[in-house]
Amino acid sequence: MSIFFIILSLLLWGLIHTLLASLRFKSFLANLFGTVAMRGYRLFYNVFSVISFLPILYLVAILPDARLYSVPAPWLYLMLLGQGVSVVLLIVGVLQTDTLYFVGLRQLFEEEKPAKFVTNGLYRLVRHPLYTAGLLFLWLSPQVTVNSFTMYVGVTIYILIGAYFEERKLLREFGSVYVEYKSCTPMLIPWLKLRRS
Repeated sequence: MSIFFIILSLLLWGLIHTLLASLRFKSFLANLFGTVAMRGYRLFYNVFSVISFLPILYLVAILPDARLYSVPAPWLYLMLLGQGVSVVLLIVGVLQTDTLYFVGLRQLFEEEKPAKFVTNGLYRLVRHPLYTAGLLFLWLSPQVTVNSFTMYVGVTIYILIGAYFEERKLLREFGSVYVEYKSCTPMLIPWLKLRRS
């Protein structure tokens, strides 16, 4: 029963998160409130995404649960080190994309400019380094319960779906430049090159 509630909450969160991120919904709001009012949208979106995810974490913590696995030392320390590296990679990835823009603060004070196409640093290794680092952090957890495993699977599926739709948006935004970048840079796993027949 716990798994059902966690999956249901993830599904609800994912649908709302996707709707709020869609260009169609943002265009609708811009027509309704004007472009000036939309300056705070990215900040609102980020804050709302974090706050609305907290009930899922609460469910994972309070619902009946069972331990799935627990990694013993010394592997435990290696996994914790890997999680630490993942956090550093997340920070570096955010810094590469203009932190104030990423959070949504820059848009409050400046007119929104076209997105900058970043291909250096971590973006040279993978097209979505923030997703890669986030997934690494999740799956390097040394202690996993049934509830947390359910959440990790749900978040992983959502990230993969999100990456697909983000790529469609980037293709519309950057066109052939993104097609070329996509052809020579793996999506999530560095140095993994999938050959197309």
